[in-house]
Amino acid sequence: MKIEENSVVRFHYTVSEPGQGQIESSRQIEPLSVLIGHGNIIAGLESAMKGREAGETFEVTISPAEAYGERREGMEQRVPRKHFKGAKLAPGMQVVLPTAQGQRAMTVKKVGISVVDVDLNHPMAGKTLSFDVEILDVREASPEEISHKHVHGDGGHQH
Repeated sequence: MKIEENSVVRFHYTVSEPGQGQIESSRQIEPLSVLIGHGNIIAGLESAMKGREAGETFEVTISPAEAYGERREGMEQRVPRKHFKGAKLAPGMQVVLPTAQGQRAMTVKKVGISVVDVDLNHPMAGKTLSFDVEILDVREASPEEISHKHVHGDGGHQH
């Protein structure tokens, strides 16, 4: 079965910046399962998967525009320290906080006594990314998965 809109794809990946070391990989942990066509992975990777089948491996380099976007200036914000619930914070750390728009990844820039300066750009914004992908299996999504816009069961969301 070829990957298309509303396919569920289970795959391993390794991502790096060209000419640099690995940023992260799923190969030592569980493979990722995604529902294609619903914005569950970056656009460039989803496009590169379409038309492929289980058992295929491929490499693709994705520009910032098709990945996590360009870095934007003016995205630093001062957040009251109480929102971090006593976590040990240090500059450079990645944290996720709930916002009015849902969970948001941010980078700690400076830690003060009562406030924390954070950068709201995605940690990989502005980066060209190289992916090494192995497609493990492909199946048709269930009507429930399509209506919920994510994978259920093994490797997916548990309700």
